[in-house]
Amino acid sequence: MSTAAQLAANLANAQASTGPKSEEGKNRSSLNALKTGLTGRTVLMPGEEAQAYQDHVCRFIDEFAPANAREEEIVQSLADTRWRLLRIPALESNIYALGQLEFGEKFSIEAGPVAAGLIQAHTFLTYQKQFNNLAIQEMRLCRRFEKEMAELKQIQAERFDRERRELDEAAGLYLAAKQENKPFDPAEFGFEFSTQQIEAYLEHRAARIPPSRLCQAA
Repeated sequence: MSTAAQLAANLANAQASTGPKSEEGKNRSSLNALKTGLTGRTVLMPGEEAQAYQDHVCRFIDEFAPANAREEEIVQSLADTRWRLLRIPALESNIYALGQLEFGEKFSIEAGPVAAGLIQAHTFLTYQKQFNNLAIQEMRLCRRFEKEMAELKQIQAERFDRERRELDEAAGLYLAAKQENKPFDPAEFGFEFSTQQIEAYLEHRAARIPPSRLCQAA
């Protein structure tokens, strides 16, 4: 699925789900992300803003400028993985907020600071399994992010090198044709570069600008 199609699907999933209305219901619902929001296929959860997610994905696309289907897939996955990682602190806060609602009366006779500390400790002990799961999922997501980032860097480096070599070849043919006062059409030689891109490449090469930057800009 392309980046645009995946983004549209995630936004549609978010808009189709209304989620709970009460604060307690929202807090309880957020715990579902311990299983589905961090590991499932649906990226957006009820209550999360579709526009914020769209802006988040667009920042990744702008930064990494995917040029083919595989690069688009990796960039989309990187954006989704980072989105899930950013959700983890909110999930931890929601668990403690849930503890405030569930255990507030249990320690009501204690002084304010003492009660708050007891509620927090009791919440941690009660939901220790969920906190541990969050830590496990965070490590898993971090490893996935690092692995996919390394793959993206590798395939983009290979693409930049291939484009540089193709530009070098196209530039040589262009200069030869120019010396003989012959027209030069890059498409006739199987190149996807335009004559303007070849000329810009020659200018950059003459100015000793690294070709990889030109390939990335193109």
